[in-house]
Amino acid sequence: MKTGKRFTITTFNCNGVRSAARKGFFQWLESQQPDVVCLQETKAQEHQLQEGPFFPAGYHCHYFDAEKKGYAGVAIYSRRQPDRIIKGMGWDITDKEGRYIQADFGDLSVISLYMPSGSSGEARQAVKLRFLANFMAHLQDLRADGREYVICADWNMCHKEIDLKNWRANRKNPGFSPEERAWLDRLYDEVGFVDAFRLVNQAPDQYSWWSNRGQARANNVGWRLDYHVITPALVPAVRAASIYTDEYFSDHAPVTLEMDRQSCFSKEAGT
Repeated sequence: MKTGKRFTITTFNCNGVRSAARKGFFQWLESQQPDVVCLQETKAQEHQLQEGPFFPAGYHCHYFDAEKKGYAGVAIYSRRQPDRIIKGMGWDITDKEGRYIQADFGDLSVISLYMPSGSSGEARQAVKLRFLANFMAHLQDLRADGREYVICADWNMCHKEIDLKNWRANRKNPGFSPEERAWLDRLYDEVGFVDAFRLVNQAPDQYSWWSNRGQARANNVGWRLDYHVITPALVPAVRAASIYTDEYFSDHAPVTLEMDRQSCFSKEAGT
């Protein structure tokens, strides 16, 4: 692990890790050198990634693939060897679709999560709402286990009007529906998790996903779907959060959280 004062975690829905590689993502990653990288929607089986940049030097790389080829999938790269890797949660949607991977480092856990979208129709939105109910119970368990968590995800939903450009037109749509916003209210207000980005960046027009229709990206008509959710004890450690939009590796953009390293690992000897 690096010895600098900052601990950086990048989350990125790559919409196909091989596609992102062709667009320069791994060159950018090498220039940034984050401590942990959480990928969503890798859209590949690990055996298809043996040639190329998919196991970058200096990182311990762990993939959790969907059973269906070319679909979903998550990954975690870390400079430090994890003490433990957890793949899946014992539910069909997380395990068969490759939507959850967790890396434990001492008393800190980092999760890469790919939330179901629900945008393809009512049946899939119903699947998403069932996932949310089950996942809330899991989050309550996490809050009770004494560990600290950083959940890096394409959450596929926005909380506040500031988080998407066309909020008025989307008030009943998947991603900004009343049910999803109420779930996020409960996540933050009752269970106690924190949206780390908004701790340090309250600016409008901060988006991480744009539709491929029209000129959405050129006009910054987007949604902030990708963010780090943290346990409250980590709040004092947060230093900065940024969305990288200078290059297009995907329809999403990488989001990086910077934290104070000593605060994240203060329970460990020698930190």
